[in-house]
Amino acid sequence: MRNETPSIQAPHPDREHWVHAVQSKDARFDGWFFTAVLTTRIYCRPSCPVVPPKAENMTFYPSAAACQRAGFRACKRCRPDATPGSPEWNHRADLVARAMRLIADGVVDREGVPGLAARLGYSARQIERQLLAELGAGPLSLARAQRAQTARLLIETTVLPMAEVAFAAGFPPSAPSTTPSARSSPSPRPTCAPAHPGPERPAPRARSRSGCRSAPR
Repeated sequence: MRNETPSIQAPHPDREHWVHAVQSKDARFDGWFFTAVLTTRIYCRPSCPVVPPKAENMTFYPSAAACQRAGFRACKRCRPDATPGSPEWNHRADLVARAMRLIADGVVDREGVPGLAARLGYSARQIERQLLAELGAGPLSLARAQRAQTARLLIETTVLPMAEVAFAAGFPPSAPSTTPSARSSPSPRPTCAPAHPGPERPAPRARSRSGCRSAPR
């Protein structure tokens, strides 16, 4: 009869700490132990991004081989059966590196965040969460920073006009502005026809020194 590798159950002194590590998704414990879920028959790394199982459904093994020997299957999200140090093991770092290469190529500018997520095989929400956790900024902020860096480099190292720098850096074209001369030029005044002169008034008759009007001659 073969010797089964015992799992770490309740009497083990480290079980409480390991349950807390799984619930907090602490990546520092990756490789130290593996979590097997009794209800799903799947084993994971402590930092697995899925919702942690209940503590009573957890059991722990010292290696991936021990989990497989006990009849558990490897999780497809955290890949606990991968070799430590490989891209499959460092899945978040590898995902972030691929996302940054695509952002630098202008994928977000052309296709948006959904296009970036489709190329990486993840949802837009997962990409946003992974980039925020690793770099502290989402894909849109990283794309804007990339455009600004490209524009600054072109300004410092070339003699291109600003319009060509903006186009080469990936900035959208700006709307045409109204020239100041067009805004400040006065509108021509309408030409008015001269008023029709009215009938001439008779000149007032001169008064005599005595104050009486002189009779007409």
